[in-house]
Amino acid sequence: MPVNKKRVVDEFTKIVSFDSESYHERKIADYILSQLRHLGIEAREDEAFEILAGEKIIDKNPENAGNIFARIPATGAGEPILFSAHMDTVKPGIGKKALIHDDGKITSEGDTVLGADDVGGLVAILEMLRVFKEDDIPHPEIEVLFPIAEEPYGQGSRVFDYANVKSKTAFVLDLSGPLGRAAFAAPTIISLLIKVKGKSAHAGFCPQDGIHAIAIAAQAISSLKNGWASDNTTLNIGTIKGGTQRNSVPEYVEITGEVRSLVHEEALNQVELVRKAFEDAAAAYKGQTEVEATIQIESYRTSQNSVAVNRFKKACLKTLSVDGELVETYGGSDQNNFARHGIEGLVVASAMHEVHTTNEYTCVDELVKVAELTTWLGRSEID
Repeated sequence: MPVNKKRVVDEFTKIVSFDSESYHERKIADYILSQLRHLGIEAREDEAFEILAGEKIIDKNPENAGNIFARIPATGAGEPILFSAHMDTVKPGIGKKALIHDDGKITSEGDTVLGADDVGGLVAILEMLRVFKEDDIPHPEIEVLFPIAEEPYGQGSRVFDYANVKSKTAFVLDLSGPLGRAAFAAPTIISLLIKVKGKSAHAGFCPQDGIHAIAIAAQAISSLKNGWASDNTTLNIGTIKGGTQRNSVPEYVEITGEVRSLVHEEALNQVELVRKAFEDAAAAYKGQTEVEATIQIESYRTSQNSVAVNRFKKACLKTLSVDGELVETYGGSDQNNFARHGIEGLVVASAMHEVHTTNEYTCVDELVKVAELTTWLGRSEID
């Protein structure tokens, strides 16, 4: 079951060169569709961008694309398996170019991200499909889903129609870290927008007539446990913006923050603690406050006895000679949305390091190993 090293590396550098920031995935979608057609695989592209535009999340543009889904009939035994990698990258992602260094390390030119997140996963899945066809390797029914807009809280997979998905097991190739690692649990993420309203007054002549919105916010924030709020939950107050000039009592402050928790109920409880802290502080100063909480994704935990875990551990032994490391992660992925539709899965490390920075990198050998691992994950006989 040889993976074609040159093909893997060449395809990686080619796909990386496509501009594909979130909501601008048209070029990469067209490439994937062409490769699936070349393999004789019928794929469909949905209208996720139309749904998101209808929700006022995005504006339509010529670079919009939809989620791509395809099904490959079984040639061997086993239950259907879903493989997924997202098509978008974070910013700055315009004009990306992959540089292959003498030691096999692959970087960008330093002024953009590389895009290994998640091109490494895309390449691995496409290579798996080619190897299955070329070497006639028995495999169960394979479903592939390439979502748009994973980076902004999995918007593409959120609006995907799962009615025709047969798989109850998934492998999402979208984790940074050493090969042989996979995340089996990920958090609920709730975004916070907090508005505090006081009353303006001249800070020199009559400060007593004002209601200090920044003071309200400061009291509330200082009463909260930022960072690790509990063993499972984090709270971060990320930005604060308010006031108009140095000699006026600030009338309005806007604060943003985020709650993450591996336990959904704990995330909801933490939001209520934030709400109470701001309401108490506002009452003390006779001001007003409003806390808006938006659930971006919901937590999941895949059973240690699941098909996904069993296959992952066996595939790691075959390709990496390790048992496979299972970890919790505090980052979200498309698997958060898959889990809501009854699909148990793992998020698999896929040759990406220092992601979401211009220092992002991967390695030639790791890209090849991820492709080999993916191919073992998808075959019928894995023992």
